[in-house]
Amino acid sequence: MLRQKISFYLDDLATPIGKLINIAIALLVLASATSFVAQTYEISEITRDRLNLLDDIILGVFVFEYFLRLWCAEQKLKHLFSPYAIVDLVAILPFFLGAIDVTFIRLLRWFRILRLIRLVESRSLFAHKTEDIAILFRILFTLFAIVFVFSGLVYQIEHPTNPKFHNFLDAFYFSIFTMTTVGYSDVMPKSDAGKLTTVIMVLTGIALIPVQLGELFKRLIRTANQSDRGDREVDLIKEISCSGCGLSLHDADAVFCKVCGTKLF
Repeated sequence: MLRQKISFYLDDLATPIGKLINIAIALLVLASATSFVAQTYEISEITRDRLNLLDDIILGVFVFEYFLRLWCAEQKLKHLFSPYAIVDLVAILPFFLGAIDVTFIRLLRWFRILRLIRLVESRSLFAHKTEDIAILFRILFTLFAIVFVFSGLVYQIEHPTNPKFHNFLDAFYFSIFTMTTVGYSDVMPKSDAGKLTTVIMVLTGIALIPVQLGELFKRLIRTANQSDRGDREVDLIKEISCSGCGLSLHDADAVFCKVCGTKLF
């Protein structure tokens, strides 16, 4: 019973408790992302230490949540290989890889923003909104996630040897103009790993964004067709009250009431 209740609240966005839990997790994800970005700039050691402490606390919360979800899952093996669980695992891998190369750990932490996918994909989040708005929001999140993650990866790879990538904003600038195919050449990766990461970023955008845009366009066309059909149906109906039975809606070319037969004119 307790396990089912915890599992429900971890994925629920309709009840106050469920909203509180999921919004708190989302805020922690955003806080950690902000911390990563801030650490790419020149800040004092005290501030950097505090940000690292904040990241350690957030990471501990995510590790606890990961094992809590695993404990609540009825089919644990299926849960382990679900897309959400894999994203959660990537987000907490630095906790288990503390002895591994620091550069590799810093690469992994940029994927933590993907934990918001569970929230974005939730139907409850868009319960009072149209499907068109929900799809548009998912497209915007997909674009943001691709740019953010790959900006972080490119920065982490290029920063030690490429002065053009001085901070996260330089990498973000490069990613935006690369994704939009403008391709300004003032900021470019020099290493093979950086170039490969850029190629993967572009291919990821090509693979994900057009599919969602196509779904949105289909929805808009379907909505427009339904609206036109509704307008045509309204045009075929004339509001004329029958003096015999009082019926007010008749076909546009009606001469007699379709209920009592009384002449309308």
